[in-house]
Amino acid sequence: MQKKDRLNIYIIGVGGQGIGLLSEVLIRAADYAGLNLRGVDTHGLAQRGGTVQSHLRLGEGIHSPLIQKNKADLVISLERTEALRGINNYLKHKGTIIYYNTSWQTLDVRLRNKKEVQAKDIIKAAQKKEAELIEVYKDDLKEARMQNVVVLGEIAKRKMVPQIKREDYLKAIDDLMKGEKLKNNISLFKAILD
Repeated sequence: MQKKDRLNIYIIGVGGQGIGLLSEVLIRAADYAGLNLRGVDTHGLAQRGGTVQSHLRLGEGIHSPLIQKNKADLVISLERTEALRGINNYLKHKGTIIYYNTSWQTLDVRLRNKKEVQAKDIIKAAQKKEAELIEVYKDDLKEARMQNVVVLGEIAKRKMVPQIKREDYLKAIDDLMKGEKLKNNISLFKAILD
């Protein structure tokens, strides 16, 4: 990769959604693809449904894993409120946002202090940044904890990280799961690709 081939990926979601697994699959897949990568996770109050973030930076000559505000080429989110936060705080002008269209209501929403973020709010924020917007949702998903694999499948299918091949993702998933969990996630990932 040359400097112009750098890619900043910001991943955001809520504790319990599998952000850490999604991040680790991307890291390992990049490694299998022979890419230079720097990454860091921040978990906050993840066990209490708080925000979880991962910063992944691919390319040569990268010394810090942290992505500066409004410099992410790609924002990945597993729910609407965090997708909106990712667009507003990290997505660069004309970047790309991919998100899973679901909501894990924040305490403020449950207490009726704020309105729940809707898909139209995300569309409006993406339009302000002239961003490519990709909404992902699978209505027949049997296990909500597999939303991250649905998003990962879309990332792979659309070649959003062009240097990472299907086989790299599959090897990374195989590294991180076993038994029935591995079988179900591989099956879902392949179904999204096909």
